[in-house]
Amino acid sequence: MLLIPAIDLKDGHCVRLKQGAMDDATVFSEDPAAMARHWIDQGARRLHLVDLNGAFAGKPKNEAAIKAILKEVGAEIPVQLGGGIRDLETIERCLDDGLTYVIIGTAAVKNPGFLHDACGAFPGHIIVGLDARDGKVAVDGWSKMTGHDVVDLAKKFEDYGVEAVIYTDIGRDGMLSGVNIEATVKLAQALRIPVIASGGIASMKDVKALCAVQGEGITGAITGRAIYEGTLDFRKAQAEADKLSGR
Repeated sequence: MLLIPAIDLKDGHCVRLKQGAMDDATVFSEDPAAMARHWIDQGARRLHLVDLNGAFAGKPKNEAAIKAILKEVGAEIPVQLGGGIRDLETIERCLDDGLTYVIIGTAAVKNPGFLHDACGAFPGHIIVGLDARDGKVAVDGWSKMTGHDVVDLAKKFEDYGVEAVIYTDIGRDGMLSGVNIEATVKLAQALRIPVIASGGIASMKDVKALCAVQGEGITGAITGRAIYEGTLDFRKAQAEADKLSGR
C-alpha cells in the first residue's frame, strides 16, 4: 500500500481545503518545494499535486510552484498532478516538465472523447480522478453533481486505457472522518486497473483498514490533512503499510 502525500496548491501556497471549499483553506506552507522535500525525507515514494486554482479556472494556474517542486524532486520519485488539465497540449507540457502522471477529472466526465484521445497519445501516463458522493460523480470542483454512477463510468474509462482511478469520497475529504472502505472496495472489485483511495484518512486505523483490503485492487491512498495536522505520522504509517503488505 503506497501512501501518497498530497500537496494542494492555491495561489502558490500549500493548503488544505475542507470538502473542496476554496474559501475554507488552511495554509500549511508558503514553500511547496520545501514541503515536497519534507515528504520525500519522510519516506514518500510518490507525490500527489493538485492545482486548486486550475481546477476552478479550467487551466493550470500554479505552474511556477509546480515547476519548483519538480526541480526539487528531480527523478527521485514519480509526481502526479490534477487540476485544470483540459487539453492534450497541457498534458504534453506537464509531462515535458517532469510529471509522471496527469490526472483528468471533470474533463473526463464532461468530454470522454478527450480522455480517450489522451490515453491514446500518452499511454501509461493518464490517471482518471472520480469524485463521488453516494455513488454519483461530481464535477467542477465538486460544485455540481451528475447522474453518472461511479462504477459504470470507471469501467468505461478503464476500457480507454487509463493507468489507474483515484476515487475520492467527497463527503469525507479533508474532514478526518475515516475512509469510505465499502465504496472504495466496491469500485476496485469492478475494475482490473488499480484504485487509489482518497478522502478521509485520519489515523493509522484507516491505513490498516485499507491494507486489509488491498488485495481487492486498492494499491495506494492519498493523504492530506491528517499528515499536516499530525493525526497521522507519515513515516510510521508508510512503514506500517509496508509491513502489512509484506514489502
